[in-house]
Amino acid sequence: MRKSLCHFFMLLAIPFFGNALQAQNQDENSSLVQFSGMTITADSLNPVAYTKILDVCNHHGNNSDVNGYFSFVAHKKDTVVFTAVGYKPVSFIIPDTITKNRYSLIQLMTADTLTLAAAFIFPWPTLEEFKRAFVEMKIPDDDLDIARKNIQACDIRIRAENYPMDANMNYRNYIDNQTSKLYYYGQIQPYNIFNPFAWAQFIKAWKQGKFKSQEERLK
Repeated sequence: MRKSLCHFFMLLAIPFFGNALQAQNQDENSSLVQFSGMTITADSLNPVAYTKILDVCNHHGNNSDVNGYFSFVAHKKDTVVFTAVGYKPVSFIIPDTITKNRYSLIQLMTADTLTLAAAFIFPWPTLEEFKRAFVEMKIPDDDLDIARKNIQACDIRIRAENYPMDANMNYRNYIDNQTSKLYYYGQIQPYNIFNPFAWAQFIKAWKQGKFKSQEERLK
């Protein structure tokens, strides 16, 4: 008897539950919206390609194409967040006063300036290599060392004048003559007779007795 009563009440309740589910499905279907639009820049109105569009309430969304266009199914009162690299994130709430199942939006994206932390680049990957490079570093010459080297070079040049020319000096003299000929190629080469430096060298050599004959030197 009890089982018969239970079945009877269940049969009576089925139409009520069916109507409730049908009403819920109708309400849910009426809240669905085809959410479409474009993402563009706020200053120049250029499309913002590949903007990430996320429906926070349902955890789904879409990405805009290369022209900034997007379209996906959402619900009324859903919060949609727009994010793109180089732009500030923007949120939008789909209104519940929509009378149609479509809603279009042109979302303006404002450029965002990112300030990155300073990056220091070193030529040494490790601290040990830096220490080794610091110890083995060759310090450039100071003014005193440079002056000493110049004095040594002048001393060597003066001493070389008292000795006959060797193979290296002969080669250098030959190369200097050839270079001088190429420098004055196509024009009249100046004579050393008008060169004051050549006259100074001649007078210096004459005072040192370099033009004396070998017999006079032996006396």
